[in-house]
Amino acid sequence: MIAIRPAHPADAASIGAVHVAAWRSTYPGILPDDFLARLSARRQASQYELAIRHGVGVHVATASGRDAVPPGGPARVVGFITGGPARPGSVRLGEGEIETLYVLDDWRERGLGRRLMGAGAAHLAAVGCHSAFVWVLRDNPSRWFYERLGGRVGAEAVVRVAGTSVPQVAYVWPSIEKLEQAASSAN
Repeated sequence: MIAIRPAHPADAASIGAVHVAAWRSTYPGILPDDFLARLSARRQASQYELAIRHGVGVHVATASGRDAVPPGGPARVVGFITGGPARPGSVRLGEGEIETLYVLDDWRERGLGRRLMGAGAAHLAAVGCHSAFVWVLRDNPSRWFYERLGGRVGAEAVVRVAGTSVPQVAYVWPSIEKLEQAASSAN
């Protein structure tokens, strides 16, 4: 069984591991190899634990029962999303910002990203956001996902990651309701 639920501080280690695995599988050739090799699940976990404890909207996708590995094993975090009101000091393209969305490779193409986006959009709506945006590295091979959910390119910029200038694109949803609808529809 796959479940989407709010994250707990105890999920931080698993979230950190998913973050590192997703970056290592998505960004070779986009980000420096030595940077990707040095990523630390433990460092990421401490950041996510702080975010969870400080009320950032963090939701996880967990696999359990026959969907767990091994089947019948304990629930395992296989993806997550974070978001909240647009971060201070950032370019504001909407009231709410999806900050991260990562799903392990073996769990992609199963609707988890869509379900996580639905949870993220519902959280943004619950905290009073009427619009949303997400920044995505331009060369991210999964950026089509945001387009399929109705996101429209609203800005382009360059971000520095590990000393490297990397182009990024912002996808914008002027209506949080439209994002919620897109995330709940079957494609």
